[in-house]
Amino acid sequence: MSFASFADFIAMGGHGPYVWLSYGISAVVLGLNVLLPVLAHRRYIADEARRIRREEAAQ
Repeated sequence: MSFASFADFIAMGGHGPYVWLSYGISAVVLGLNVLLPVLAHRRYIADEARRIRREEAAQ
């Protein structure tokens, strides 16, 4: 499929909003699949460091 202009490419023959919305949703989901585990790992490391400091202080 070829397009006469960039505007025609963006419009995707009238289906542009659906196409670009699905690309956007996919990008958000993929980003969350990367970001959430990284944040959870950081939170786990911080919690473990706090626990270790607390145990050392109690001894």
